[in-house]
Amino acid sequence: MFIELKNRCEVLAKNFNEIPKYRKEILEKVSEYIQYSLANNNQVNLNFICTHNSRRSHLGQVWAAVAASYYQIPNIYTFSGGTEATRLNANAINALKGAGFIIKQTTESSNPIYHVYIDQEIYITCFSKTYDDASSPKKHFAAVMTCSDAEQNCPLITGCDLRIGVTYNDPKAYDNTVLQDEKYTERSNQIALECLYIFSKVL
Repeated sequence: MFIELKNRCEVLAKNFNEIPKYRKEILEKVSEYIQYSLANNNQVNLNFICTHNSRRSHLGQVWAAVAASYYQIPNIYTFSGGTEATRLNANAINALKGAGFIIKQTTESSNPIYHVYIDQEIYITCFSKTYDDASSPKKHFAAVMTCSDAEQNCPLITGCDLRIGVTYNDPKAYDNTVLQDEKYTERSNQIALECLYIFSKVL
């Protein structure tokens, strides 16, 4: 893991007290799902779902992978999707770069594919897609709903073992304002903190 990412994880992991009790109770349900799956020798599939799969769901996918690596928990596979496909937002990309990731765009299109590197060799493939895309698991996964709109407008997600709302305020509200970068970093850090908390509870 890049040293900047490791350092950020170490700092955030000292601040679990900042997470409200009610959110910890929700996050611990994800921890329990991970623990149960691992105890039964199953790989753990976490699919982070938001409406446009452009910001929060990608942040969840990436930071969950980092948190699993940080706590050295094996057989964790992270995904993201939406109720519609758009593209990975440039401000979300910048927030991840600011956290210490190296990001490489690998295709030229209206919806490019990006490789988000955790270290020199390990990367996460990110592009906007629907939650039932061919690249996503079709059964035995947790559907982690990162926005209330997707939570309300996805009445049924077939194949998931757990569906849980872990919703975040949308940093899109600050696009093209003086607070834009600050709010994207704030949301990235919040999602990172809570992903670390989830995996810290996996025994």
